[in-house]
Amino acid sequence: MLVEDDARLSSLIAEYLAAYEFEVAVVARGDEAPARFQAFAPDVVVLDLMLPGMDGADVCRQLRALAGTPILVLTAREDDYDQVALLEHGADDFINKPVQPRVLLARLRALLRRAGPAAGPGSAEGGAANAPAAAPGTLQFGALCIATSDRQVRWRGAPVVLSGSEYKLLLVLAEAAGTVLSRDALLKKLRGLEFDGMDRSIDNSISKLRRRFDDHEAEKIKTVWGEGYLFSPSAWQ
Repeated sequence: MLVEDDARLSSLIAEYLAAYEFEVAVVARGDEAPARFQAFAPDVVVLDLMLPGMDGADVCRQLRALAGTPILVLTAREDDYDQVALLEHGADDFINKPVQPRVLLARLRALLRRAGPAAGPGSAEGGAANAPAAAPGTLQFGALCIATSDRQVRWRGAPVVLSGSEYKLLLVLAEAAGTVLSRDALLKKLRGLEFDGMDRSIDNSISKLRRRFDDHEAEKIKTVWGEGYLFSPSAWQ
C-alpha cells in the first residue's frame, strides 16, 4: 500500500513496482489510510510524511497499533532527530526524497525478506529471482544466507566463520541492500562513533568480508567512490 498525495509520484512508483510483480494500492489521504490498510491487508506500506487529513507520523502510529506490517517512510527531512522519531513511531525504515526507484525497490525487498517468505512478492533481481524464499529470521541473497536468530552465515551451502565485528558489518550492509552506506553511517551503526577521516577499520573489515566471500572484483560489496559501500543484492550467486 502506497500512501502518497502527489498523484504524479504515486503513479510513477506504482508503475515501476508493478514491473517487478508488486500489486500497488494507492491511498491519497492520511485519514483514509487506517481503514484502507485494514481492507487491503498489504504486505508492506510505503508512507509519505506530508499528507492531507492526517500527518504521516500519526498514520504510522495508527498502522503500527493495528499490525506488525513493515512500514517504509518517504521523507524530505534530513534531520537525524526526525529520522529517529520516525523509527520510534513504528517505522521500519525510511528513504529520503527525491525517491530513487531502484533504491526503493531494494529497501522494500529487504523489508519483505525480514518479515518472512509469505510477506510479499519481491524476489531478488536476476538469477536470484528463482531462489528459495528465506525462512523467518533469515536474510537470503542468492547463495548467501544470514540467520539472524543464531548469527550463522552460510555461503553456497557451507558455513562461514566470521568474527563478531565481521558479522555485524555484514548484517548492517545486508539489511540496507541496494543502498550506499557511508563510513560515517557504518561507524555510527556499529559503534556509535563519528568518522574522523583517519579511521580505516571499516575499510579493513570490508576487505576481510570480500576475502571471505571470494569477492575479488568487489561486485558483491561495491565501493562507491566518495560515498561509501553498497551491498549488491543480485550479486550473491
